[in-house]
Amino acid sequence: MYWLLRTALCLLPVLASAADKSGYTFARPTPVDQLRELSTDRPDQTESAYTVDAGHYQLELDFVNYTYDRDKSGGGDGRTKVLGLVPFNLKLGLTNRVDLQLMIDPYVSVKVEDRMAGTTAKVSGFGDITTRLKINFWGNDGGQTAFAMMPFVKWPLSASNIRNGETEGGVIFILGYELPGGWASAVMTEVDFVSDGTGGHDTEWLNSITFSHSLIGKLGGYVEFVAVTGNASGFKWQGQLDFGFTYAVSDNTQLDFGCNFGVTKSAPDYQPFVGLSRRF
Repeated sequence: MYWLLRTALCLLPVLASAADKSGYTFARPTPVDQLRELSTDRPDQTESAYTVDAGHYQLELDFVNYTYDRDKSGGGDGRTKVLGLVPFNLKLGLTNRVDLQLMIDPYVSVKVEDRMAGTTAKVSGFGDITTRLKINFWGNDGGQTAFAMMPFVKWPLSASNIRNGETEGGVIFILGYELPGGWASAVMTEVDFVSDGTGGHDTEWLNSITFSHSLIGKLGGYVEFVAVTGNASGFKWQGQLDFGFTYAVSDNTQLDFGCNFGVTKSAPDYQPFVGLSRRF
């Protein structure tokens, strides 16, 4: 009887922390004192396996991002520069395990230079809108692993110099897990169905792995590897090595900055960014 009582007393803090949150929805928000630790889908390309608590909003954005790619294949010399201003992801926690996301690119500028021909083309405007639904299967509120699925669809807005005007989409699977020594990691696989320009769709596969760790105080860092392959004719696999940092301003606010570097000729040369995440 004594050992049973002692075991029960030891388990009380665990049981108390594992509160039943299944009854909370967007109409009956999770109390502030039961919110899980802030988790974001940025700044790395690997998404988070954790959802936004029911009834709460989360805004994740780039203040600015930039992509530079130089292509010297076939004896040419082409340079592509893409600037994105305030692309954002607005999330709403629908239930304790499901959140709805709306991703919008308000302004995109693309500049393409052909150094051999001496020509330059520049276009800009409103980008794409994408809707995603993240479903967590386990680990949202505790445990050493967490798993989620996230289907998504890009809206078929009218075609422009920036948008292709086609419906595209796919599904993402994310597994997050804790490692010894305070490290955390996640692996992701994503299947995209992208327009082939002729009314059909090609398939692309993105796979990534990321490792993160607290550095000093509220400053954290991560390193990540991303690979993209596809079945389109002539598609060359793309590899990127990414580095970034996060700074926890508060329990509900996080700043970040970093850069993605291409490690294959087919990938963009580099992609610096700086951004913010805020939970409400």
